[in-house]
Amino acid sequence: MTTSEQLDEDELGTDPLERGVEPPERWSGADRFGTTAREEREGESLDERLAEEAPDLYGNPREAAMSQQLRGRTVAILATDGVEQVELEEPKAAVERAGGRTVLVSLAEGEIQGMNADVNKADTFAVDLTIDNASAASFDALILPGGTTNPDRLRQDERAVSFVRDFVDAGKPVAAICHGPWLLVEADVVRGRTLTSYPSVRTDIRNAGGTAVDREVVIDGGLVTSRNPDDLPAFCEAVVSEFATART
Repeated sequence: MTTSEQLDEDELGTDPLERGVEPPERWSGADRFGTTAREEREGESLDERLAEEAPDLYGNPREAAMSQQLRGRTVAILATDGVEQVELEEPKAAVERAGGRTVLVSLAEGEIQGMNADVNKADTFAVDLTIDNASAASFDALILPGGTTNPDRLRQDERAVSFVRDFVDAGKPVAAICHGPWLLVEADVVRGRTLTSYPSVRTDIRNAGGTAVDREVVIDGGLVTSRNPDDLPAFCEAVVSEFATART
């Protein structure tokens, strides 16, 4: 029997022992007819195949498949002392896992102080670029983390406010979480738009001509907003999706 004939018989389910030929490599006594590679993969989901073929650093196959969505894009993160640490770190990580580059922009050189739950000191973060040297034209999108004192300080600095306004005027996406939308209010870019935010910011949104709602995440005209750290999974997913589809 030729090799070709042997393969044909095996594919038809012939017991190799009955023909006196060498059993297929995958054949075992428990499985009289062997198992083909295709049969072994039957019933596997796409995620399971991706997990074997290209898992990301966290072993998450779906994120591995999306790892190049933001390739070639540079995202500014505007923050200063008092930033809620998790609201800086998680969106930053989401952008970088999707292949993007992040740049921390702040009011001065050095480091900024992160906070946990607004009142407990956390880590410090090195500033990549000062606001004086930053231009919206150099970036594809902007993230505004929260923390009460962080956006409150930034909205009192016209350089920061102008930086935010320039993104919106250029049609570039901006994502803000928790108290971050304060900067959108100060930049006067919420009029006619629907946003969500930390509850205490919603009156300011309405007074600035926007519509404030209580939702996990809202996307409206390139603005992505969420309420608090509990919304970060939905916020980060929307950030990557909106930043990936935006024209820059």
